[in-house]
Amino acid sequence: MKKLLGVCLASWLTVVTPAMAEVRADQLQLREGYPQEYVVVKGDTLWDISGHFLQEPWRWPQLWDVNPQIDNPHLIYPGDILYLTWVNGQPRLSKSRDDRLMPRARVSKIERAIPAIPLKDIYAFMNENVVLDSEMMEVTPYILGGRDKRIIAGAGDRVYARGQLRSNSDAQNIYRPAKEYRDPVTDELLGYELTKVADATVTARNDDVSTLDVDKSRYEIRILDRVLPTPSSRLQSHFYPDAAPAGKNGLIISVPKGVNNIGRFDAVTINLGKREQVKAGDVFKIFTRGETVADPVTNEVVQLPMEEAGSLMVFKAYEKVSYGLVMTATNVLAVGDIIKSPFDK
Repeated sequence: MKKLLGVCLASWLTVVTPAMAEVRADQLQLREGYPQEYVVVKGDTLWDISGHFLQEPWRWPQLWDVNPQIDNPHLIYPGDILYLTWVNGQPRLSKSRDDRLMPRARVSKIERAIPAIPLKDIYAFMNENVVLDSEMMEVTPYILGGRDKRIIAGAGDRVYARGQLRSNSDAQNIYRPAKEYRDPVTDELLGYELTKVADATVTARNDDVSTLDVDKSRYEIRILDRVLPTPSSRLQSHFYPDAAPAGKNGLIISVPKGVNNIGRFDAVTINLGKREQVKAGDVFKIFTRGETVADPVTNEVVQLPMEEAGSLMVFKAYEKVSYGLVMTATNVLAVGDIIKSPFDK
């Protein structure tokens, strides 16, 4: 009988233990000293709120039990009280001690609801910047000049562009090529960043030459500036963070604002894009490169190990590069820092 029980126990461990290990690996890890309840305040984001409870705040969709297929599955507002509850052994946040967060009618503007991430930090950025690959740059219309042979123009002026406009819309934006992106490892050309300089309206089309009246301008318009359609769709406002694909490791290659030190809520450019299956919402961990020090005994130069120093979430993916927002930073970050999927150790 003891032998039979031993065989049964061994069989049970063989069958159950791997599943249990998988569950444990997927278990949300609560941070030390997490609260039992939290009062939402103005300026909070779902990421911030989850950071009070989770060791990995980017996993907030699991904490909130969010369905990405449902737009705004629940709305919370400043003043709401959130409670930590448990559902099937997993922590969940709810508006009461015995219910999940559920959609409810409320007389309040949706814009006042708490967003997932600080949208204001990326809205202005996305309105002013775009990335084109080399093929697209070659076929994008460019400014020939202004009326009366002017080479510089501004609001209220008329300019002329040559090339096939990419849409029939009269609303067009004028951009200036600002930066060339190259992979720091392979030297591959990854694309060109363009910065918006003006809004314009097409008033005439003659073969491949278009006449545009400049409605407003941020900078002066110059010859060879590019013309692109004014975006017709709203910028993405709902993000559902998820771990970036395993094995997709890269580098921070630029800080569009041109600063030297990178901190929380700064936008950065990484050398990974859609071709690497990177998409908006993907989360990467950021690692600073280890310093080099001289060994006092052998006089050898020793490379110290890299250290985890933050995290970023992709908010716009292009073919070969992506824009990301630094969500956490425990140290000063810089161009050249390494990014890794949370799956990769």
